Amino acid sequence: MTEERKNLVFSSPPDDVDAVHAFLETVWEANPEVGEFDRMAFETALIELASNVIQHASGDSGVTCVLTVSAGDDGLTASLADTADAGGIVLMNREMPEELAESGRGIALIQALVDDLRYERRDERNVWTITRGRSAD
Repeated sequence: MTEERKNLVFSSPPDDVDAVHAFLETVWEANPEVGEFDRMAFETALIELASNVIQHASGDSGVTCVLTVSAGDDGLTASLADTADAGGIVLMNREMPEELAESGRGIALIQALVDDLRYERRDERNVWTITRGRSAD
C-alpha cells in the first residue's frame, strides 16, 4: 500500500466534530486494510483532539482548522493546524485524573490511544500531530 493523504478544512462555528467523523469515513473507505482496532483507537484520539481544539480554542471569532490524515503501511498520522491563539501548551505524559474529576482527561486519553502526540506553534498556528503504528493482523 502506498501512503495516501487526505485533507479537510473546517471552521467552528458552524462545523463541529461531526465534520471530522464524516471525513474519517472517507479515509477508511479509501484504506479498507486498516484494522478495526486501529481505526477505533485513532479515530477516538483524533475526535478528542478536535473536540478539545473546538472547545478550548474557539473565542468570539471561532477557529479554523486544517486536518491532514495519512494512512500507510507504517501506520496512521494526523496533523491538525488551528488558528487559535497560543495557549502555552506543554505536553508531557499525563495521568488520567481521579474518577470524579470533571476535566483533564483529553490529553491523557489521546496519549493512551496513539504512539505519539506532538504540539508546536508554527506560523501563528497551533499544530497538533498524532501517530499510531498499525497493529499486526
